[in-house]
Amino acid sequence: MRRLRDGNHFLRLSVLLVAIALACVILLLPLAAVFTEALRRGIPVALQALADPDAWAAIQLTLLVAAIAVPVNTVGGIAAAWCIAKFEFPGRRFLLALIELPFSVSPVISGLVWVLLFGAHGWFGEWLQERNIQIIFALPGLVLATIFVTFPFVARTLVPLMQEQGRGAEEAAATLGASGWQIFRRVTLPDIRWALLSGILLCNARAMGEFGAVSVVSGHIRGETNTMPLHVEILYNEYQFVAAFAVAALLALLALVTLGAKALLERHGSSRASLL
Repeated sequence: MRRLRDGNHFLRLSVLLVAIALACVILLLPLAAVFTEALRRGIPVALQALADPDAWAAIQLTLLVAAIAVPVNTVGGIAAAWCIAKFEFPGRRFLLALIELPFSVSPVISGLVWVLLFGAHGWFGEWLQERNIQIIFALPGLVLATIFVTFPFVARTLVPLMQEQGRGAEEAAATLGASGWQIFRRVTLPDIRWALLSGILLCNARAMGEFGAVSVVSGHIRGETNTMPLHVEILYNEYQFVAAFAVAALLALLALVTLGAKALLERHGSSRASLL
């Protein structure tokens, strides 16, 4: 019996060490390399690279696209999760499959779909040109591509939780005469707010770091349609390695802040759940 316990302890320790080693090699080592290369010539040089007009334009555009896409996906994700978890209706499984679609389709393919629809030779291209409406190679195309690839995050975070909670509280509120908005605001939202914030953070992180879909629809116009990931690629291809890693380090720092905030929210939410 003692040998069995010792063997299990050794096995758990071995698995833990392997997991830590893999995490260091796959996650921490590349992250450390990014910051090391960014600061190779000192902090002033890295800050100067970030202050470049094209880099600053890419930073502003990234934040703007995320600021538009995340609220849209928040509203859409809440609505989709509410419908799936609280109601039975024909097409429920189809709606759930549509939410999962961006996870199964390559971001590059999703970008090509927008080009096929709204490009100069796309289905609606001629109609848009006649009205001087620019979608592809402009901000609307970037926003559409980002919304598509980030849509599942809020919905997929909320659906399991709302299904576990059931419909009892909402049905009780409805029998007391509460309206649909009152039920959502006073009954549903307080129970899902921490999961909702976690999904929003994940959506925001993906929106800022998206490359494939926005690369197709952006046109790579420096200072106009290049987001931070696209600007990093251009700088790296031009052998401006310090500048490329400086922008990449800022993007990685934003991602780390997002993940830290998500971890705090999950910890706070679990502590409140344990108290209840």
